[in-house]
Amino acid sequence: MGVFEQKGSRVTGTVLTVTGDYRYLDGQVTGNEFRLSSFSGSAPVVLQGKINSDGTLTGEFRYIRGAFPLTGKKNDNAKLPDLYSLTYLKPGYKKLDFTFPDLNGKAVSLADAKYKDKVVIVTILDSWCPNCIDETAFLAPWYKANKGRGVEIIGLAFERKNDPNFVKTALTRLINRYDVQYDILFAGVADKKVASDALPALNKVLAFPTTLILDRQGNVDQIHTGYTGPATGKYYDEYVAEFNQTIDKLLRNEHNGAKPTTGGGK
Repeated sequence: MGVFEQKGSRVTGTVLTVTGDYRYLDGQVTGNEFRLSSFSGSAPVVLQGKINSDGTLTGEFRYIRGAFPLTGKKNDNAKLPDLYSLTYLKPGYKKLDFTFPDLNGKAVSLADAKYKDKVVIVTILDSWCPNCIDETAFLAPWYKANKGRGVEIIGLAFERKNDPNFVKTALTRLINRYDVQYDILFAGVADKKVASDALPALNKVLAFPTTLILDRQGNVDQIHTGYTGPATGKYYDEYVAEFNQTIDKLLRNEHNGAKPTTGGGK
């Protein structure tokens, strides 16, 4: 779903997908042709094309590894699938169970005393993913402001290499950049199947990041696929409001019944 705003010849906006958004795009319109670009965090991207006489849009999205075609049509009622329903617990599961090492090799588990009786946010991420970086930029200051309320965060990082030195360097850079004060663990290489296998309670991991919120009893209350970042404007504001409302409810031991966490089972 593309969301754009034009002022004179300047166009800004982004594209929302089920795995995240394209971050801030900025460019120009000349006649019926447009060209927008951004630096996503790992590489420059260009969105270019034209608006046809029938109101449709055609063009291409170019990035460092190549390009793919772009088509679209105006739809004021466009919306994505429910991002809280795409990743869910398999039948029979209510909780997560994992143990992964921190950057010093110490094993960390949800069963540790640090997380007992806490509302716990588990984010599945990697240090090079632009949407994960946007989420970290939100979660790091949020945690510092809210950790005294009985909330903890664990980041499960899936990195490009399985080399301990590479992983420590990459994650330390992320931690230092955003002053991350919650645990970030190394969970495996950056592959969605690897992530799915590492967390067998989930039907599958569709996106980095994927964010789970657990209640004080350790039950998974909510799962959000992808990240709706600040470039999305009102959609980001809505996500942040829902996130905070969910945390507030769980801190009061109120279950957030509005969002499904299981598929086809109990």
